[in-house]
Amino acid sequence: MGRLLDIPFHHIDKDVTVRQLLNHTSGVPDYFDESVMNEYEELWTDFPNYKVRHNSDLLPLFVNKPMMYPKGEKFQYNNSGYVLLAMIMEKVTGMHFDRYLRENIFDICGMNATGYYELDRLPAKCANNYIYCDDTKDYRTNIFSVDVKGTGAGGAFITVRDIIRFWTNLLEGNLISRESVAEMLSRQSGDGTDAEEGYYGYGMWIMDNPHGRDFAYFQGCDPGVSFISEYNPNNGIISVLVSNYGDNVWREMRKIREVLY
Repeated sequence: MGRLLDIPFHHIDKDVTVRQLLNHTSGVPDYFDESVMNEYEELWTDFPNYKVRHNSDLLPLFVNKPMMYPKGEKFQYNNSGYVLLAMIMEKVTGMHFDRYLRENIFDICGMNATGYYELDRLPAKCANNYIYCDDTKDYRTNIFSVDVKGTGAGGAFITVRDIIRFWTNLLEGNLISRESVAEMLSRQSGDGTDAEEGYYGYGMWIMDNPHGRDFAYFQGCDPGVSFISEYNPNNGIISVLVSNYGDNVWREMRKIREVLY
């Protein structure tokens, strides 16, 4: 990593590899450590969210912190790892992260309704995201609770149909080789202790299936947002669940598995 990024690493191990960033065994300090913080919007108590418009804008939140554990020691999902991967992509390609994804993924897949948009500059037809407030028994938008523009750690605006298009093109080898897809959707890290969470591939969670090929899914949540999309290779079913109220999409995904799997 140190050979690819020219940033002050301080206590971060420069010898962390891209593979370790991809499979969350890097140990780099996580700017949103879910074992310590309960709510993502806690990040913006002292650091205005409107400052985050590029991946590098998140560096102040973690670059001065110590490693969480020695690289390669164990698996722990890490948001900072995705930010560093996006910065590596920008350095190697000479393109902004969102533009590279637009030209090399979204356009190829026909994902015309997907993009990384700024909350204060949204195009038409974008849905707002809402957070329920117990004190007022009403909803507020999440404009002060998330990064003003998404990064490598998430934040794209998507549609259900576009996610289907992504899966279809990925599985057909239109984005990366079929060999790379097979690696991406296979166990690379994790121990499967949590049966539902399972293992981790590259960018995908892998759920053990003792009766056939493993299921693969990717997911995300922010204040007012929840998302999961899963691929069952045994019957070709692709499921996409997304909510702009932060609903429990995981509960609904369990129902899909019970009925359709």
